[in-house]
Amino acid sequence: MPIALLSRRRLGAATLAAAAALGLGLAGAGVRAETPADTLVIADKIDDIVSLDPAESFEFSGNDLLNNTYDTLIELDPANLGPLVPGLAESWEVGEDGVTYTFVIREGVTFHSGNPVTAEDAAWSLHRAVKLDKTPSFILTQFGFTPDNVDEKIRATGEYELTIVTDKPYAPSFFYNCLTAVVASVVDKQEALSHEVEGDFGYEWLKTNTAGSGAYSLRSYKPSESYILEANAGYWRGEPAMQRVFVRHVAEPATQRLLLERGDIDIARKLTPVDIEGIAGNADLKVNDEVRGRIRYLALNQKVEPLNDPRVVQAFKHLIDYRGMADSFLKGQFMVHQSFLPRGFLGAIEDTPYELDVEKAKSLLAEAGVEDLKVRIFVRNDQDRLEVAQALQNTLAKAGIEAELRVGTGAEILGEYRARKHDIYLGDWGPDYPDPNTNADTFARNPDNSDEAQLTGILAWRNAWPADEVNDLTNAAVLEKDSDERARMYEKIQRIHQEVSPFAVMFQLIEQVAQREAVKGFSAGGSIHSAFYWNVTKE
Repeated sequence: MPIALLSRRRLGAATLAAAAALGLGLAGAGVRAETPADTLVIADKIDDIVSLDPAESFEFSGNDLLNNTYDTLIELDPANLGPLVPGLAESWEVGEDGVTYTFVIREGVTFHSGNPVTAEDAAWSLHRAVKLDKTPSFILTQFGFTPDNVDEKIRATGEYELTIVTDKPYAPSFFYNCLTAVVASVVDKQEALSHEVEGDFGYEWLKTNTAGSGAYSLRSYKPSESYILEANAGYWRGEPAMQRVFVRHVAEPATQRLLLERGDIDIARKLTPVDIEGIAGNADLKVNDEVRGRIRYLALNQKVEPLNDPRVVQAFKHLIDYRGMADSFLKGQFMVHQSFLPRGFLGAIEDTPYELDVEKAKSLLAEAGVEDLKVRIFVRNDQDRLEVAQALQNTLAKAGIEAELRVGTGAEILGEYRARKHDIYLGDWGPDYPDPNTNADTFARNPDNSDEAQLTGILAWRNAWPADEVNDLTNAAVLEKDSDERARMYEKIQRIHQEVSPFAVMFQLIEQVAQREAVKGFSAGGSIHSAFYWNVTKE
């Protein structure tokens, strides 16, 4: 039996078994199925989940789950992404000093445990994120919060009043945008502390459990396999139409397509361009294109010689067949994009100064005295990323560079990347909040390049690039209140970054979400956020 067919059958059997346990009643192989009207079934790749603790989660799949199980003070409307809307804070304001923010917490909201949501929960949640100091904590600590001062700077000044004092008078929109990030999720203090072990704020328990007030609670989680969410009947926005959300890890796009066509799933999120073309004309299916904020990039570790030679960096940027990949196996799902700010963000540029030029690359390598270069490209075991990696292998070989692919799961590769143990990393990056600083702060700022700093959430640090040419500009841009001037500042930063950084930004994602025709209201999060399940209906 062919391996592909065997894996499909095993996956289909596993999906049906899990569905049966939920009482979904999906059909067997060869029989046309239909998911229940009150259940959303999604096939996706979720092996990148490292933790379900909002203080630690920093990967796409984990943030999708947490965006639906937790609430933040300020949120985004899935039906109109962009403008900020009230979340657990029904109103907010900044004082005349430009640093004191006051939030009025919505009364009558409860966590999944039944405990009331209060300003103390909101303050404690931000405290624990800063004190745990996990990867996404920099989203908060960039406002001057430290483990030593956060209790003083973020306080419940009433049962339903929260006061936050930042260290500088930042552009208020920048601060508010950061509060939409998963790391700013409001956690049930009482529930989390009931599972505390040796002062860990409930961290070990929250790595595989949730304690939020969101539209859904977590019913089941099996790492790299599946998770099941159950609707929060008392949700303050109103009970979701989908009573359950079942997300299954399905690595093979062909298997996702088969399950979608059979009706075993409602949404397939990782189909290839070939699969998308293959389902065209099927009246039971539809494809929604969402331009996402996710960019695909290549990064050269500056701790590794000769990758830290500027001429070698330039050579690599000229050994990428940007247009060839975008017009072939990435067609319809990625556009050529060569700057760290995705299109749609304030100040984003569309300059594309690089193209495949093997002779120029050879000249640069010769100038640097480099020959017989061998490198390792670290890449997650995804079909679309592997195809890019293989294309890079081919073009690098034309200049005499031998590239070995170091392939692993998302968690494995990310672990080595964050430890600065890679040579070259091929990966994706998505924004954490809808402000240009979300990417500038990680690609174009590095406050401490030492190994001891452990600034794992900052990509410049992961690649040992000091970012001396843009650090000051990036720091100044977050204080500029004039939007036009801010845009000009980010344009300048990107152009410098394109020239001198060890990052070769290649593409911006267009997510083609394949769905059953009956599914309405699903949003993958657009260019600025994570997926929303609670807005979905079936007709």
